Amino acid sequence: MELHLLADKPEFIPQIAKWYSDEWGYIDENIGESIDAGRSTEALALKLTDYLNRDTLPLIVLITDNDNLLGAAQLKFHEMDIYPDKEHWLGGVYIDETFRGQGLGTRLINQVITLAKQHQIPYLYLQTEDKSGGLYAQLGWQPIEHVTYKNVDVLVMEKTL
Repeated sequence: MELHLLADKPEFIPQIAKWYSDEWGYIDENIGESIDAGRSTEALALKLTDYLNRDTLPLIVLITDNDNLLGAAQLKFHEMDIYPDKEHWLGGVYIDETFRGQGLGTRLINQVITLAKQHQIPYLYLQTEDKSGGLYAQLGWQPIEHVTYKNVDVLVMEKTL
């Protein structure tokens, strides 16, 4: 299995967009509006082109096997606008259902942390719907607080790098 940047494998944008739409498309990005076109597969594919970077943020790390996409994770800016002081976030961690439970999420998260350190980022943040912190807690992320954000109850976590 290999790790890549999305910039080196842009052909995977449609698959990642579908994963993200299927997994998180229910989240209302525009509270009060009835339809959120921003979470459609097409809209997400367009947004993912912002991640076609190698040396600057935002970035997406991919894990592949024989040119099959197994998972993705993002290193990005300001994921939650209620925390303007928290700049750098791990987000969009997704492993194809067939390959879950094999340590691939850990590999992706660790690679994002490595990239963050290379960019001299002192802290990373994330949000998860798993109130226990799940894998993130196992990897040393610390809970900050439980909040309702965009009508979803999440745990916000931090990791000092």
